[in-house]
Amino acid sequence: MPLLSVDWEAMFTPEANVIEIFVRGTVMYFLLVALLRITPRRTVGSLGIVDLVVVVFVAEAAGKALGGDYVSLIDGAVLVATLVGWGVALDWANYQFPLVARVLSPPPLPVVRNGKVLRRNMRSELLTEDELMGMLRGQGVEDVSNVRLACVEEDGALSVFTFKGNDKPKRKAPPRKKVG
Repeated sequence: MPLLSVDWEAMFTPEANVIEIFVRGTVMYFLLVALLRITPRRTVGSLGIVDLVVVVFVAEAAGKALGGDYVSLIDGAVLVATLVGWGVALDWANYQFPLVARVLSPPPLPVVRNGKVLRRNMRSELLTEDELMGMLRGQGVEDVSNVRLACVEEDGALSVFTFKGNDKPKRKAPPRKKVG
């Protein structure tokens, strides 16, 4: 075979059964969505879970198709189309059905409420107090007592709401000892 010759037939004839490629892509897609759903949010990064799955798998599938690991471009194209299709389908379902949205998009998790750190919630996100304080400083907050509410969002970002003016709760004075 000459150096510049291309086997056009092999390039456009699927090696594997197209249904098998679709099923493999579907199973791996939902497996990764499920695994990422149970990991702490800040591990995921700044993308939503579904977006991250699509990016990772499409990059892998496209890379194999581009690099020639697949003899047929059709194999790579079917896999990429399957992954993108599921990404769009889940985004649509997330928008249309509140139950799907609750499963795929966890609600914001409070880690500070009324100036008090919620350690149990921080533990579930594997978030240390030093990391929390660093995230608060990144939002311009120096003291946790100034925070009305801080939540870890689905994408791992921290949203912070501070007290405005005089709405900061008053600290109760310690009880006085009775002199006898």
